[in-house]
Amino acid sequence: MLLARLEGRSSLKEIEPYLFADEDSSVHGDILEFHGPEGTGKTEMLYHLTARCILPKSEGGLEVEVLFIDTDYHFDMLRLVTILEHRLSQSSEEMVKCCLGRLLLVNCSSNTQLLLTLYSLETVVCSHPSLCLLILDSLSAFYWIDRVNGGESVNLQEYTLKKCAQFLEKLVNEYRLVLFATTQSIMQKTTNWTEGPSSALNHPSEADADYRPYLCKAWQQVVRHRIFFSKQEDFKTSNQFSLVSRHLKSNSLKKHIFIIGESGIEFC
Repeated sequence: MLLARLEGRSSLKEIEPYLFADEDSSVHGDILEFHGPEGTGKTEMLYHLTARCILPKSEGGLEVEVLFIDTDYHFDMLRLVTILEHRLSQSSEEMVKCCLGRLLLVNCSSNTQLLLTLYSLETVVCSHPSLCLLILDSLSAFYWIDRVNGGESVNLQEYTLKKCAQFLEKLVNEYRLVLFATTQSIMQKTTNWTEGPSSALNHPSEADADYRPYLCKAWQQVVRHRIFFSKQEDFKTSNQFSLVSRHLKSNSLKKHIFIIGESGIEFC
């Protein structure tokens, strides 16, 4: 019975066919990191993916459940509702509520609370067979707090996040979930990003040439895809963004440009 439930979970390709067209739809269980400076479209992409999942199949959605863990307390329910209203052919309060009924929202104010939340999620995942997508925005929210609390010991600084990463991997692998987690580029130079997406698209290797992994090794080891977000600074195209997706196992690169409108993400 449990196996039948797990087989019903959606793959990465099904969640966003345009972005992950080359992924094997039979493969379930993926961990992806959305990395970039603030204001480059990471959270907006999460709203896009959330809407895609919770919309009914009749409206082009997957009609599955999403668990959204908000550590920055930046989750904008009104923004998500606006996106849903634009994507529903016949938008009504009842239809929007039906979609939001597939969204589970959790707030965490520390990595310790995040870890305790993750430990409690196994029961939730088991009791929600249509839960396919796990979102964590953001994984780096408590980095500086952990640095201070850990003192001079790197092991103490990284202890809680290491446990979080290990348990996230367990959840994803055992229950065939897809995990999207955002991280801020707090250890990265800004030169590559201010040049805009054209630089990253013409020279995709530059998108992560200056990437400096600052989160614990346990997290670096479980990430399978890393997607680098940037924004074009040209005032004429201020709503245009780019992303470069790197599959860490095959080292393959994919490049996309997108805009953010009132109805959400639109790929160019």
